[in-house]
Amino acid sequence: MKKALAILLLIILFGFQSMHTFGIQRFPKPEFESGYTQPQTLMPSPRAEILAYMDVAVLLLALSFISWLVLKKRSRNGVFWTSVFSLAYFGFYREGCVCSIGSIQNVTLAMFDGSYAIPLSVIAFFLIPLVFTLFFGRTFCAGICPFGAMQDLVSFSPQKLGSRLNAILGLIPYLYLGLAMLYAATGTDFIICRYDPFVGIFRMNASFGMYVFAGTLLVSGIFIARPYCRFLCPYGVILNWFSRFSRRHITITPANCIQCRLCENSCPYDAIDIPVTEKNPDSRQMRVRKLIIISILVPFLTVAAGWTGSKLSEPLAGVNSKMKLAKQVLNPVIDPNTPETFEITAFKSAGKSSGQVYEEATLVLHRFYTGSWILGGFIGLVFSLLIAGRMLKKYNPDYVPNKGNCFSCVRCVDYCPVEKS
Repeated sequence: MKKALAILLLIILFGFQSMHTFGIQRFPKPEFESGYTQPQTLMPSPRAEILAYMDVAVLLLALSFISWLVLKKRSRNGVFWTSVFSLAYFGFYREGCVCSIGSIQNVTLAMFDGSYAIPLSVIAFFLIPLVFTLFFGRTFCAGICPFGAMQDLVSFSPQKLGSRLNAILGLIPYLYLGLAMLYAATGTDFIICRYDPFVGIFRMNASFGMYVFAGTLLVSGIFIARPYCRFLCPYGVILNWFSRFSRRHITITPANCIQCRLCENSCPYDAIDIPVTEKNPDSRQMRVRKLIIISILVPFLTVAAGWTGSKLSEPLAGVNSKMKLAKQVLNPVIDPNTPETFEITAFKSAGKSSGQVYEEATLVLHRFYTGSWILGGFIGLVFSLLIAGRMLKKYNPDYVPNKGNCFSCVRCVDYCPVEKS
């Protein structure tokens, strides 16, 4: 019932925004002739800055409130309605920007390009959720991120995927994070923003392909809870790391676990670790053997994957504008019926020589070669550590949320009879 009411409220908000957009298209800005020039406006920039700081203030208040709901009140209803507010404000009202997920690219570009001035609000949206995660777990994912909130509203019948499939699909966000940082560091593109499935819905200006992509995620989200958050979101990778070291984290029961197993199937994200009762299930010889295998496997897979990544540096660099220009200059189109590309037109107007173009392209390719080595090594390290984690089981006597994967949604607490008593 509450999901239906929340969806109805959002449809009404969506309708008002649609009418606003239609009004803009229905009455475009008039065009004047006879040399008329539009007067320069002075006020929007300070106003936009104030709005950005207001967004930061709302983010701080919302994160503080939902952390209190998760850790103190342990209220699923409170978390749900907070997520509805976040979807309405950060999603449809602020149109998904500033976005903590996309801020990864701004921070990366600022680290590698000294000429790029990153806005303070972007830094705040990148760091504040990480600080809260370090102290309270992934409360940002619980109900502040509008992407997660939108998917949470449609998860009517979530099904289990199993630990192996979760582990395999869980590697995709690491690859996405690495590619996003590589393309941002080289000044090539912001692929997180370019292929964002939900911002186009918030702004109602997505291409047909992106509408299909977003629709596919939402439809699959009926049966697979939060598919984007679990198997695509690059910011979720960083939140996962920080949450593992969180000072406080949501627990299923506020007292001793009575092993009733009622919470075992309550989590739609497969984020509850079942008990491992034996502290040392393997013999000492077996444990030593496993450690030797891991100590060999981790560096081998890291180096092998790094080398593989370096071999893909040229195809990855092919989308860079300087690489495209160099290829077009090297292989010019002779057919007079083929229109001149934008890159060639800009090259001719800039007055650069072919040698300068090739030199810039060579520098870009060198950066991609180094970055591809690092990207491949990163993926190899993650994969090897995943294998190591499955080989070494941690002693755990109770049913507890996995601190890295848990979204702090508080669903599991409703199933615990200790909580109810």
